[in-house]
Amino acid sequence: MDLSSIRSAYRRYARYYDSSFGRVFAPGRKYTMQFLNAEPDRRILEVGVGTGISLPEHRRDTTIVGVDISPDMLEIARKRVEEHGLTNVEGLYEMDAEALDFPDDAFDVVVAMYVASVVPDPERFVDECRRVCKPGGEILIINHFASQQPLIRGLEKAIRPLSRLLGFRPDMELDDLPQRPGFECLGVYPAHFFGYWKLVRYRNGVSGAPTSEDEAEEVLLEAS
Repeated sequence: MDLSSIRSAYRRYARYYDSSFGRVFAPGRKYTMQFLNAEPDRRILEVGVGTGISLPEHRRDTTIVGVDISPDMLEIARKRVEEHGLTNVEGLYEMDAEALDFPDDAFDVVVAMYVASVVPDPERFVDECRRVCKPGGEILIINHFASQQPLIRGLEKAIRPLSRLLGFRPDMELDDLPQRPGFECLGVYPAHFFGYWKLVRYRNGVSGAPTSEDEAEEVLLEAS
C-alpha cells in the first residue's frame, strides 16, 4: 500500500461509495456513533472522513474535524456539509493519516472508521492518533480484521496481492494494531456481520493503563 495507490482507488470509488460501501458499513458506523454521541461538547477528529457520510449523524453540540487522503472523497464531503447545514463541522482537510498536521492533544476523541487497513503503516497511524488525542481521551478504530474461519481467511490471503488495486489490505490482523505503554484497550466489540468488523476502543494515556507492551497486548487479547 502507498499513498498514490490509495488516492487512485478512492478516486474510482468516490462517485458510488455511499450507495455501495456506505450501505455495507452503515450498521458498524451506527454502532460507533453511539460512543461518539455519548457526551456533549467534545472536539472530535474523524480520520478517513471520506465522503462525510457520518457527519450528519454527529450530535450538533460537538465540534467535528475531518481529514482524508482523497481529494475526490473530500469534495463530496464538503458538499454534504453545505447541503445539511452542518455548522458544527469545523473543517475538512486533505491530509495523510500518518502525518497529521495538528498540534499535540488537540482532540477529545479520535475516530477512524474503516481506515486501519487502508493506511500503509498502521503503527504510525495509531501513534499519530494518540499524539493528537488528549490524555484521557478516547480513540475508536472500527475495521475489518482477518477472519478466524479457514475458508474466509484463505480467500483474504488469496486476494492480498490485489491490495494496491483494492485500496485496502483484506487480511489485516487485529494484532497489527500496536500496543503501547499507557494506551489502554477498553474493549473489542463485534460491530457488524457476525463480528467480521470490530470496534476497538482505547483510552489514551490514563493512570492504571498497561505499563508495558506485553501487558497492553494481554489486555487486547483478553478483550477480543
